Amino acid sequence: MSISRIETIFTNSMIVKQKTFDSIAEQIALAGDKLVQSLLTEGKIMACGNGGSAADSQHFASELINRFEAERPALPAIALTTDTSAITSIANDYQYDDIFSRQIHALGREPDVLLAISTSGQSKSISQAIEAAHERDMSVIALTGKNGGIVAQALSENDIELRVPSEQTARIQESHITIIHALCDLIDHQLFGA
Repeated sequence: MSISRIETIFTNSMIVKQKTFDSIAEQIALAGDKLVQSLLTEGKIMACGNGGSAADSQHFASELINRFEAERPALPAIALTTDTSAITSIANDYQYDDIFSRQIHALGREPDVLLAISTSGQSKSISQAIEAAHERDMSVIALTGKNGGIVAQALSENDIELRVPSEQTARIQESHITIIHALCDLIDHQLFGA
């Protein structure tokens, strides 16, 4: 019956979210602090990902630019997934894996932060974005899953990896959006007492 399948999905989602909280709550708090520090020092947040993670990066940027739950001033954020002219020209003239790194080289600087999202951890465009962020002296927060893959390997000791302890793409994505909402809440609370 359909209801039992739906119940399984909800139950598994709750289990993964609880495991995620238990394993990385402290790192999520540290990531929130890193984002707040960037914003306090006139930095901006850049976000990128592919597919569903592209949607998550846009969701995060829109929550900062517009608002999350409380009225507050707009905050500087850019989803590197939204400029189709830049993305397609870079993919055409260079290669797809360069679509985010070229934008970071053009727009990124210290004290900006890159929020890099890869469910599998295997996205070359994301690992190259991280390398470009390091070249521009930016900090990186990576949202990953599975074993972290090449994305985790690209991180420096000053970066933060928020790895969801799951092998299932849908459950990882559900936890990523919860982490994103937690980061938005931490930013609002620390900057505006909201």
